[in-house]
Amino acid sequence: MRTPIKKKLILLLILVVLFAGFVAVRFFFLNSQNVYGRIRVVSSPSATVFINNLVVGRTPFEDKYKTGDYIMKLIPEKTATETASWQGKIQVYKNALTYVNRELGTSDLGSAGEIFAITKMDKSSSTGEIYVETEPQGAIVYLDNDEKGVAPLILTQVVKGDHELSVFMPGFLRRTQKVNVDAGYKVNASFKLGFDPNQKQLSSLSPPPDKTATTSAVSTKEQVKIKDTPTGWLRVRTEPSVNASESAKVNPGETYDILSEKEGWYEIQYDLKNTGWVYSQYVEKINP
Repeated sequence: MRTPIKKKLILLLILVVLFAGFVAVRFFFLNSQNVYGRIRVVSSPSATVFINNLVVGRTPFEDKYKTGDYIMKLIPEKTATETASWQGKIQVYKNALTYVNRELGTSDLGSAGEIFAITKMDKSSSTGEIYVETEPQGAIVYLDNDEKGVAPLILTQVVKGDHELSVFMPGFLRRTQKVNVDAGYKVNASFKLGFDPNQKQLSSLSPPPDKTATTSAVSTKEQVKIKDTPTGWLRVRTEPSVNASESAKVNPGETYDILSEKEGWYEIQYDLKNTGWVYSQYVEKINP
């Protein structure tokens, strides 16, 4: 009599374990399918917001969405007939805010904006990180007015708290945003730079060359002319790299002979004895 009862108990125990396993798997599966983040969108001028080709509202707009990738499109109001629309890919992360800001110009070239999202780092840390990418690539990245390098760029060991993040490239308008960095988290920042419409005007107002200069004073070598920079001067590096140490500073408008060229950098002689490297984005090449 004991053997059949024992078999029944074992069978019942197996059924209980299987049921518990089914409930656990179903719970975790459904829970993973219901992870949300938030999307906040602002624009100038106001625009209709499309997400995956569906109208969801007008800017300013904010709502929660499941984690994943989405295609967003902003179409300006009918009153802004000369304003270009915008379309791009955004990502929604778990319990995080994806912030989209667009300044819509008359064309894509004149439009600008940024997309910010925060993700948890792979390992715990007492500091945070900032990843910066720009369109077009190659903009100089500044954190709290300190030049950090050329985008795309990741800034590590960023102290927790509020910071000022900005990007700049000659010929384009500078973009600046306040960011808050939390320990153990990475801020993902994507900037779109708008063309500076004053560049052509400024070039047309440049004074003509001094025709009184003697030919003996004109260099026969290729030269570079230092462009305007946000800091009012340009760093000269000891090596052709943004991570190289600074050897000197040169001023906008000054010209220097090119000694050599390497991967977007020019070697110049900035005084009678010393040479260094300047980044090509901040200089204008002049042929003799």
